[in-house]
Amino acid sequence: MATIALISLLLAAFDLSYIPQRSFYLRQVPEFTRWYGERFKGIEPHRATETYLNTVDQLKNQVAQTGLRSSEVEQLLSRLRVLSDEMIDENPFDEAGLTGTLERIKNRVRIVTEQESSHRAFNTFWSQAYLSQVGWFEAITFFDRRIRPLMATNYYRSSGENGAFTDLFWQIDLWFIGLFGIEFLVRTFYLNRRYSGVTWFDAMLWRWYDVFLLLPFWRWLRVIPVTVRLHQSWLLNLEPIRTRITHGIVTSFAVELTETVILRLISELQDLVQEGKLTRWLLRPQRQYIDLNNQSEVAMIAGRLTSVLVSQVMPKIRPDVEALVNHSLDRVLRQNPVYARLQQLPGIGNLPAQLTEQLVAEVYQTIYNSLTAVVNDPETEKLTHTLLQKFGETFKAEVRHEKTLKELETLVTTLLEEIKINYVDRISELDSEGLRQQNYQLYEIVQGNRRLKGS
Repeated sequence: MATIALISLLLAAFDLSYIPQRSFYLRQVPEFTRWYGERFKGIEPHRATETYLNTVDQLKNQVAQTGLRSSEVEQLLSRLRVLSDEMIDENPFDEAGLTGTLERIKNRVRIVTEQESSHRAFNTFWSQAYLSQVGWFEAITFFDRRIRPLMATNYYRSSGENGAFTDLFWQIDLWFIGLFGIEFLVRTFYLNRRYSGVTWFDAMLWRWYDVFLLLPFWRWLRVIPVTVRLHQSWLLNLEPIRTRITHGIVTSFAVELTETVILRLISELQDLVQEGKLTRWLLRPQRQYIDLNNQSEVAMIAGRLTSVLVSQVMPKIRPDVEALVNHSLDRVLRQNPVYARLQQLPGIGNLPAQLTEQLVAEVYQTIYNSLTAVVNDPETEKLTHTLLQKFGETFKAEVRHEKTLKELETLVTTLLEEIKINYVDRISELDSEGLRQQNYQLYEIVQGNRRLKGS
């Protein structure tokens, strides 16, 4: 089905380009181009240019029979001069949108005859004097190679009763639309029966892009479902392209969003500081605070962490702490001359080291017992809470002075402005392509790890 969809897209692309590129197709595949135009586009040779070319063919035959100076040849040359004037005045190329082709024809004849007027140029070209001067063979070869192909591109296209040009491509396209319509209905029916809760409308939206294959107009949109089908059928690997596009969009969006959010946040903080709202809210003596459980979560968290530290952490690290302290004290004592002499006395030996170890153990045990007592002492908790409360109230009271508030507000506002300016300057220096490259490298690393795990 992916291959059939691709064929449908190629045929639609050829049909859409047939009229604009008909001259090109005529040079490449003339017989097929003429047949397609007559069969599906209502195109036939234009009578004016066809009569002109037939008259030139008659002239060639007459010259071959009677020579260039005969009266029969002169009659045909006169007929060609009249047809040339009519072609220039009536412009039979206009209906096909090929006025530019007529201009190229006139320019080439003016150049070869060295005439400024198109009428005079054609009258000169189709004269016995000119043909004799430049040579009949050279003149007619010029016409066949430089003029005839341009005239042959002109055409007449029939119209229907609605006034629109004849276009029978639907006779080809109808078979593809019917096939994809049947497939769409079968797939919708399958999804509706396969998954419970999926309605027919949901099943249709499942592959919404296939609807473009059913439209007899806007056929260029078929590139979307065709691309998806080729990728899904592994006929075309678009994963690298999809990854690059996705990462590029996400990276650009992330940079813009981050910059906007941070700048907006800093600007709001500046406004709050300048208006004094933030300061009044922080330093309000009895501001309302909603307490959900009548407990101080901060104090409870601090108490819990302290309890874990004292009862669980410190006993487990005691040997390591004692070893570190013993080593430090031993190094300090060894640098003391008195300690060195004591070790040299008979009967002393390792006694100083043993005393040091015992001292460290006693100190650690004392500290541990003190902390344990403090943690389990309600009075200590009460005194700590009172100290913290008194500290906060005293700090707020001192900061409330007008001079201090103004100075702090000015400093904070300036600091926020500096942060904002420096952040914008850093963002402007960021290379979006570099960010995309970093994301792509990270993606390649992740994919490589997945492949290694899979293998």
